[in-house]
Amino acid sequence: MIESLGLSLPIWMCIPFIGMLLSIAVFPLFKAEWWDKHKQYVVIVMSLLFLVPFTIQFGFGTAIEELLKVIVGEYLTFIVLLFGLFCVAGNICLGGNLIGRPRTNIIFLFIGTFLASLIGTTGASMVLIRPIIRANQWRSKNAHIFIFFIFLVSNIGGCLLPVGDPPLLMGYINGVDFFWSMKLLPIMLLNLALLLALFAFNDIRAYRKDLALGLAPPADETDQKLHIEGAHNIVFLVIIVIAVILGGILPQMFPVFGKGISLCEGTTLTFATMLELALILLSTFLSYKTTKHSVREHNEFTWDAIKEVAILFIGIFITMIPALLILEARGSSLGLTSPAQYFWVTGALSSFLDNTPTYLVFFATAASLGQSGGVLTTLGYIPETILMAVSCGAVFMGANTYIGNAPNFMVKSIVEENGIKMPSFFRYMLWSICYLIPVFLIDMLVFFL
Repeated sequence: MIESLGLSLPIWMCIPFIGMLLSIAVFPLFKAEWWDKHKQYVVIVMSLLFLVPFTIQFGFGTAIEELLKVIVGEYLTFIVLLFGLFCVAGNICLGGNLIGRPRTNIIFLFIGTFLASLIGTTGASMVLIRPIIRANQWRSKNAHIFIFFIFLVSNIGGCLLPVGDPPLLMGYINGVDFFWSMKLLPIMLLNLALLLALFAFNDIRAYRKDLALGLAPPADETDQKLHIEGAHNIVFLVIIVIAVILGGILPQMFPVFGKGISLCEGTTLTFATMLELALILLSTFLSYKTTKHSVREHNEFTWDAIKEVAILFIGIFITMIPALLILEARGSSLGLTSPAQYFWVTGALSSFLDNTPTYLVFFATAASLGQSGGVLTTLGYIPETILMAVSCGAVFMGANTYIGNAPNFMVKSIVEENGIKMPSFFRYMLWSICYLIPVFLIDMLVFFL
């Protein structure tokens, strides 16, 4: 049904998705105040511009099925997980008078890159973004710090374990060994070295310019021993990570968890998903109740970032339905054969679409090549280099745009609510073209040719 639907969908039904992306890119640039007050109405309009003609062409039942599939099957778990990590991480405060010098920032990015594979790119981003903001608040030229933070902590760092980024978790659920993604370590280390070198060049130059302008941290501030306030929330963070893993593997281990409440054909709210959501929400509630308000005050915690992500991404999820259906139906006809092709196509689409379904499309495409060796999955053998290319494309290139990965947009929102101006949608893409694309070209030449 999905395949036939994807084959019959006209390309023009993707226009509302393009309109959604352009709205996110253009309105904050030219109508920032209006956008802040009316973004929810833009989301509704763009969603209806897709849903109404889709319903007219394919019927009310099909429209409801696809809508429920994306809202219950994808958006619900997506936003609950982000909400849980956002809230719990907001209750953890890294104390100490860190000063935003190049050395300090490089250490932050280095640690955050590896932490992302342990607690996920969203978890690592939410835990570390506020300390690095506080450390660099005194500087006037500091936007580049958060851009590289998105590159490394919010994206590239999540490639070493299935808990690091959802696409790799889907690979694990489909039979890839849990520690297989550690094979991506050499690629990640190369990217980390290159990007940290580029960051150091930019940060040292910006730091010297700030000093030349007479800017400096308050005179009474010195580097002090770090300490963690609300450290007990690390337990809740671990519980959330475990909940995500259980939501994926329980139906494989115990088929009963794959059953649940059937909402329509092809959409079931499984017992495993219910358990996952319950654990996340319970951990979030306990975290909030057991943490002193002063910790959140120190973090300057507000709900604005998660509200913005919740509003914008429901519009993105709804309007990208036709793009994903077309991709699922026609992905195997793209004629991809080499690792380099899989790397760039998976990455390019993951820059704008949800990287998890994009990964699954090309995971299945690679499994259909009919290989007799490589990585054994539930769908068949996948040549190891191709699986590495698909994995890196999905995880790494989410950094190309603000919407490529949810933590990107959350980081941007948190940074801006702390009074630091971030690049616009297109200017951020210019940064990624100038810094990320050359690095990815090196990845291709070294690992995928």
